[in-house]
Amino acid sequence: MIRRVGLAVAAAAILVLTGADDGRAQQGGPFAPRLYVNDTAITNYEFNQRVQFLRLLGNPPRIEKVALDGLIDDRLRMDEAKRLGVSVSDEALQEGMEEFAARGSLDLDQFVALIGQAGVSKESFRDFVKAGLAWREVVRTRYGPRTQVTDAEIDRAVQSAASGSGAAGTQVLLSEIVLRADTPDYRRDAMALARQLSDSIDSAGAFAAAARKYSVSRSRDQGGRMGWMPLSKLPPAIAGQVLALGPGKVSAPIEMDNAIVLFQLRSVREGKAASQKALAVDYAIFTIPGGTLAEAMKVRMQADTCDDLYGVARGLPPERLLRETRPVADLPPDLAQELAKLDDNEVSYGLSTPAAAEVLMLCGRTPDLEDRGGIDREAVRRQLVGQRLAGYADSYLAELKADAIIRKP
Repeated sequence: MIRRVGLAVAAAAILVLTGADDGRAQQGGPFAPRLYVNDTAITNYEFNQRVQFLRLLGNPPRIEKVALDGLIDDRLRMDEAKRLGVSVSDEALQEGMEEFAARGSLDLDQFVALIGQAGVSKESFRDFVKAGLAWREVVRTRYGPRTQVTDAEIDRAVQSAASGSGAAGTQVLLSEIVLRADTPDYRRDAMALARQLSDSIDSAGAFAAAARKYSVSRSRDQGGRMGWMPLSKLPPAIAGQVLALGPGKVSAPIEMDNAIVLFQLRSVREGKAASQKALAVDYAIFTIPGGTLAEAMKVRMQADTCDDLYGVARGLPPERLLRETRPVADLPPDLAQELAKLDDNEVSYGLSTPAAAEVLMLCGRTPDLEDRGGIDREAVRRQLVGQRLAGYADSYLAELKADAIIRKP
């Protein structure tokens, strides 16, 4: 009997919903076209292969829609990679396939044999991995230089955990899924399931349903929901991962002595610690040459946080978006005055002139941190870079999809 395999490739977002209509019955033979994407056919065979593959990965709801949407996205990713001259070497593809299989504690031959029992060919698996690797390289090549994370930004991410500010500092509202991992077999299965859940859950409702189904913690009856807690009460390694999440996002699996844990960040709030003084401010300025206040307000509607501005600025000259962290004492008086009025992620249009509209957003204030130990700063850096690249990637793919001609035969 084929066991379900809970695996996912972290670099490839396969569960992207586009709203395409796939409810019609299959027509023609296995290699007849089911859909055209820019005049390239997606065949019935490819569709059926993807459906079977997704069943092994966890059988998501509306599986036929997810399968077809994933194939559409893969076509667009590979077309763009070809246009930009980005390719995946045989060595990189082999490593990618082996890494995917290893996430389920299998070698590649074992994994291929397992999916083969369900009728999924090695070639279909290879194409799936190749599209994810190609897209990752496309996004890194185009946007990597724009996603540099400064030490001050990492300080901002870990400030409360590092300073031990307690209830007066950052507090988080979390949900948890705790999976049993007190034997090697339980740990292997829990890690595979945790990876699948981490990559597929996209809402608070889905997380709560998974918590009720899989979690062994007392919070399972509440869908894993926990109350507000000071960030400083979390172990430093966990605090660093939680702070790198955006609201609604799910952490990577976190290994503990007898459990594998997932957290979903529901909300963040910050108290005022009287002993902390802002030494520097992290801010962003989006410039619209010749723009109006109305145009500036449209930008604000597309960006809830500073990181969202990277997606808005995609494809524009680099000088249109300035993101920097500077000591408060070094700020020009007009800029310092506007920033002083703002809380995190609030905006001001007070720097605008007749020549250009300016959207000024406060990203955060960096306090004096005396103790930075216990936090894996490089892990925080990688997660922040990953979030920014993901923002670019989502915007990039949405634009490709909007420009594509997707039609039925």
